[in-house]
Amino acid sequence: MAGATNEALFQLIAPTVEAMGYDVVRVKLSGSRSARLQVMAERHDNVAMTVDDCAALSSAISAVLDVEDPIPGNYDLEVSSPGIDRPLVRAADFERYAGFVAKLETAEPIDGRKRFRGRLLDVKDGAVRVELDATEQMVAIPLAALREAKLVLTDDLIAASLNPDSGE
Repeated sequence: MAGATNEALFQLIAPTVEAMGYDVVRVKLSGSRSARLQVMAERHDNVAMTVDDCAALSSAISAVLDVEDPIPGNYDLEVSSPGIDRPLVRAADFERYAGFVAKLETAEPIDGRKRFRGRLLDVKDGAVRVELDATEQMVAIPLAALREAKLVLTDDLIAASLNPDSGE
């Protein structure tokens, strides 16, 4: 898998995916013996993804990858929607889901800790502001420091996903 970084793969497939009416949420290449390329995408119109959407994206992404051949050897391509308890990757994701609970993990400790859980407030100056569950204190976590972030499945998140007019 040398040379095929997640960012390079994202840049390679994003134009095709976007031209089809979707946004790439995340690209992740994993595995050493049996490589797997995971592509999460969502529709521009925020309508729920269908199996047909995933199949159409898979065919188009496969065609791009076949031509460019960025991944040496065999690999499995997996195309999916981000799901309700989705990963948060872009600043826009944190802004879109302000008010909902998320788990965040940083690469390096911030104030002595790497793991945070709380209500997303907003994004300011390149940092997501979170009201922590346990203490209700606010912490600003630089987006560049995040290793992983995802929404937590809560009743509020479920209700918002069932009512698309609610702002989710």
